[in-house]
Amino acid sequence: MTRILVIDDDPDIRHLIALALQDEGYDTDAASDGRAAMEVIGRHHPDIILLDMRMPGMDGWEFAKAYRERYGDRAPIIVLTAAQDAARRAADVDAILYIEKPFDLDHLMEQVSAVVRSGGTGQPS
Repeated sequence: MTRILVIDDDPDIRHLIALALQDEGYDTDAASDGRAAMEVIGRHHPDIILLDMRMPGMDGWEFAKAYRERYGDRAPIIVLTAAQDAARRAADVDAILYIEKPFDLDHLMEQVSAVVRSGGTGQPS
């Protein structure tokens, strides 16, 4: 079963995304910042990471750098951001795609499903 890690400092967004993913049959873990996410990864390595970029503590950039240094490209990253330069920010962390906030939950689920079907490349198979 596909395990997805949701990293976002907003508890309502984390909960909403996790519930939607679980309804689609995915296993989920959640973390409020990058540091907490690294702890979660120590217990359960995700197949996909949904990453907010702006968080207190260890933000998305710091997390992505630490993750890539330790695990390489093991799990694809999907950036969730409200930043106007979302495409550049996603490229900065080698994300396979980005979704701008506020996002449509159905669109997010479609994109996650496409990544799963593609084997984690973000490209349709």
